[in-house]
Amino acid sequence: MSQPHSRGPQLARFAALLADETRASFCLALLDGRAWTAGELARLAGVAPSTTSEHLSRLVEGGLLAEERQGRHRYVRLAGPQIAQLIEDLSGHAAPPPAPRTLGAASAGAAMARARTCYDHLAGRLGTAITDAMLERGLLQGATGFSLTDAGLVWFRDLGVDLSGTPRGRRPMARSCLDWTERRPHLAGVAGAALCRHALDAGWCVRIGSQRALRVSEDGQRALRALLGVRIADLQDL
Repeated sequence: MSQPHSRGPQLARFAALLADETRASFCLALLDGRAWTAGELARLAGVAPSTTSEHLSRLVEGGLLAEERQGRHRYVRLAGPQIAQLIEDLSGHAAPPPAPRTLGAASAGAAMARARTCYDHLAGRLGTAITDAMLERGLLQGATGFSLTDAGLVWFRDLGVDLSGTPRGRRPMARSCLDWTERRPHLAGVAGAALCRHALDAGWCVRIGSQRALRVSEDGQRALRALLGVRIADLQDL
């Protein structure tokens, strides 16, 4: 068995993949859970296509991204939920971003803080409010890390989401994910992903813009108030 210190070079090389502003920006953008083309990421970061291709190749080779090709287009996505968790957790420990300089940037930042996706689960004030409500109602317990209670499993089943047959692999049924804007945990894991998917499929939440921000529809407002007592008006900016 190798000594822990013998893996130092490998860890340093892995960490170096994110020690670049452009590559870090790519990974943050891909937290929306969708596949992006190289051209879309190039425009996002404001770099040349050749530079984008070089960065993406490093991220794919390093295991942070997975790629697929359709015709002449190259699509990339995060390699899986564990990578998404790593990126989000690191973001939660980073210093807060600088104050926005334009009204558009301020509006976009406010929308992301209110409600967004974190890879495949709900985040922002919406995500933490839902998590708090589930804890208060005994659907979720957080004494030793998040886990669904029996009442929580029934709640999901009544919602039309049967978690018993959901393939899990190495992914936990429920886990806490540090929200980088709220600096508090929101629900992730299999249950968090299922709830987010249901919210999008049922039209409770609608994607806005080209990033991760969400808008809660009128149907979603009624459903969240009836099911969990979450009032969307309380999540708006003061």
